[in-house]
Amino acid sequence: MVVGDIATGTDVLVIGGGPAGYVAAIRAGQLDLDVTLVEDDAVGGTCLNHGCIPSKALLSATDVAHDAANAEEMGIHADPAVDLSGMQEWKGGVVDQLTGGVEKLCKANQVNIVEGRAEFAGEHEARVVHGGEGQGSETIEFEHAVVATGSRPIEIPGFAYDDEPVLDSRQALALDTVPDSLVVVGAGYIGMELAGVFAKLGTDVTVIEMLDQALPGYEDDLARPVKKRAEELGVEFHFGQTASEWHHTGDGTVTVETEPAGGAAADGGEQAEELDAESEDADSEGLSLQAEKVLVAVGREPVTDTVNPEAIGLEPDDRGFLQTDEEARTDVEHVFAVGDVAGEPMLAHKGSKEGQVAAEVIAGEPAALDYQAIPAAVFTDPEIGTVGLTAEEAEAEGFEPMVGEFPFRASGRALTTGESDGFVRLVADEESGFVLGGQVVGPEASELIAEIGLAVELGATVEDVAATVHTHPTLSEAVMEAAENALGHAIHTLNR
Repeated sequence: MVVGDIATGTDVLVIGGGPAGYVAAIRAGQLDLDVTLVEDDAVGGTCLNHGCIPSKALLSATDVAHDAANAEEMGIHADPAVDLSGMQEWKGGVVDQLTGGVEKLCKANQVNIVEGRAEFAGEHEARVVHGGEGQGSETIEFEHAVVATGSRPIEIPGFAYDDEPVLDSRQALALDTVPDSLVVVGAGYIGMELAGVFAKLGTDVTVIEMLDQALPGYEDDLARPVKKRAEELGVEFHFGQTASEWHHTGDGTVTVETEPAGGAAADGGEQAEELDAESEDADSEGLSLQAEKVLVAVGREPVTDTVNPEAIGLEPDDRGFLQTDEEARTDVEHVFAVGDVAGEPMLAHKGSKEGQVAAEVIAGEPAALDYQAIPAAVFTDPEIGTVGLTAEEAEAEGFEPMVGEFPFRASGRALTTGESDGFVRLVADEESGFVLGGQVVGPEASELIAEIGLAVELGATVEDVAATVHTHPTLSEAVMEAAENALGHAIHTLNR
């Protein structure tokens, strides 16, 4: 028996339950709006279920095993045995705890969660198709809608994800046995993070990248320590190469054929600059690379096609994004877009802030987006954290930048952890002293960048940061020392 179409009404319809969508729903509920959240997979979205959290769980677990096996310098001798299926079970428990928590928070804030796929059917109407035979559908009438449908991995020609040896990041994170060998297509943040995970598990990893460096889009001195550490783990890199095809070799492996790259391409959704053909790291000829598995990690694309945007008058741009203003509002007055679907950068925390702002605007609260202090982090080994402007960007915007740096090799705390590669860099305006941004590569960079982000957000000066007494011995002292270095009176490093 098929359940017929039924109709319900709501103040706010949120389509998508990832970090942008569920935050919008919860905040709208806090503001006494009637909220319906529609999710067709699992509350928490890709981030909690298949991306951010699972990858960081595996990064942490593999770090434990790798660090224990490589601590002879500290007088520790160990040979840990890794059970990947057990690791996956632990990871699943972490995910279940977080997604269960999100569901409880939604219910506590009177958010009505509906399982199914929603698409617009009119100006104030959406149709939700429920999964499963005989489940039927329903129509939801709404005053405002928030599109939070997220993104999906980009698929390159000839490398379909339904072909067993070809993996996207979600599939790679779900493997319960360690592959002997792996070709990673793409040296962006996803490719580099997962290359590190599998290299530490003992996989022979080869990374191919069409541009001439790892982590394109990040400054070279930030990316260089990451590439160096990966090479120390045994990761082999081939730059200036694109994957053209693959075929089975008959012995349980596949061969990936590559071609020299030329022209421009997209990495992580950003239009890349033309490949420097003279780069010493670039290969001039195509390659044949043999491996057990192939991970394609060339970026992500927004998911807008599933919501039938034309039915409500929405027109995605040529890359599929929905354009929004500072209130997260689209060209359609009562429709908002948040998270990956609303454009670069595709960051969970950026999406959450957009979801919060959208809910507050709908409720009539004064709210607007300000992207000047949105941080970004790469959870490689070592980590990278950035926020605000680089020195080059500051100069391009008319500032006269003053820069201070502090190397972790001069940090007592970094040395006691055995992780002393990298540095903290602070960028400020010479005339006013205001902190404009910062870059960190090294241990706990994803945590350290928050202090610099707060300085940018509050309009703090480099003197303010330098005058803030930091606990000793800590990694965060490096931020204070970088500020003092910018002023010319650092104590524990040579002044610039």
